Amino acid sequence: MAEDTEEREILDWSTYGSAIRQLAEQVAATGYQPELILAIARGGLFAAGSLGYALGVKNIYVMNVEYYTGVDQRLDVPIMLPPYVDMVDLHDSKVLIADDVADTGATLKVVHDYCLDRVGEVRSAVLYEKPHSLVKCEYVWKRTSRWINFPWSDEGLVEGATGIDIADV
Repeated sequence: MAEDTEEREILDWSTYGSAIRQLAEQVAATGYQPELILAIARGGLFAAGSLGYALGVKNIYVMNVEYYTGVDQRLDVPIMLPPYVDMVDLHDSKVLIADDVADTGATLKVVHDYCLDRVGEVRSAVLYEKPHSLVKCEYVWKRTSRWINFPWSDEGLVEGATGIDIADV
């Protein structure tokens, strides 16, 4: 992949392992004991699963939010996609929202606001937070203003894969 990496933050799999462990240690150090982790798909799936193992949390839920449509391309506003998380029995629960990056923070804000009046307490954990993010997360591994190359999205589709656009569903 030919690209200018000087203006990018590069996260490889090895560094990811250390980063997620440090993020989990931040959560544990505050005494916050989430009863469930809410992953923002897709990038947050990796963080949520890893944090779940590190923190001993087995309840992992997923919220699908469409916002980014390409590199530096996004919709006007984030859109929550079905199926929606049913929070009816979670009114006293401690929830940890997990995502890979708080870039604009718009996606995190939608999910955070959705949870706010439905659960007991909600906090957010991200690998990266950008200075202009609308949401200031309680737990952040690294702050940066650079574009980030994540190991799970850095190589593109495998040969023969066509991908499915949500507009096609």
